[in-house]
Amino acid sequence: MEKATKRALIYCRVSTDKEEQYSSLDRQEEELLSLVNEQSWSLVESIREKESGYEIDRIQLLRILDLAKDQAFDYLVIQDETRLARGHARMALLYQFQKYGIQIYTLKDKGHLELTEADEMVLHIVSIVEEYQRKLHNLKIQRGMRRAMADGYQPERNFSHIRGGGRSRVDVPIDEIVRLRERGLAFYDISATLKGLGYNLSKATVHRRYQEYMKTQQEE
Repeated sequence: MEKATKRALIYCRVSTDKEEQYSSLDRQEEELLSLVNEQSWSLVESIREKESGYEIDRIQLLRILDLAKDQAFDYLVIQDETRLARGHARMALLYQFQKYGIQIYTLKDKGHLELTEADEMVLHIVSIVEEYQRKLHNLKIQRGMRRAMADGYQPERNFSHIRGGGRSRVDVPIDEIVRLRERGLAFYDISATLKGLGYNLSKATVHRRYQEYMKTQQEE
């Protein structure tokens, strides 16, 4: 089977609007484009930004995080880690990209971003804390659902895609998936919510069916 081509997204950043910084942006982009071509990756997009590395409220950076959350690319390609962020913003972003399974590739390292032992320890601790927060959140959802059903709530009445008999695909309440997604829930949380309703759907299945639905809507 032919191996799928990796998808890369380039991010170039300078901190000011000074004229000399424009040449720096051009140079960054040129060097990173060359790197992507050398690796034979598929370029998703090349994004440029003029913002401080200490700030996390950057329009283009937040858009990149949305793309990462939607699994739109595999590698984030940057000149070096300072182009991504500085200070506390750096660790926050490293964790988010790790969480979404995005690998960071730098020109400086000529490969994957090299983390220190301290960085890896912090990321590990944060992941443990978030995992327990997620478990507590899911337990609250399940407890609330059990209480609602004990009071007579019948969730199956809200789903129009339930079918009886044999099936070749897992029955999926797509209307509920779309509704939860529009409320800002991540695919993991949607999966957990549906499991509380008796739908044993993985995050990958929820994500795939949502993408199929959105593609159908665009074609129509």
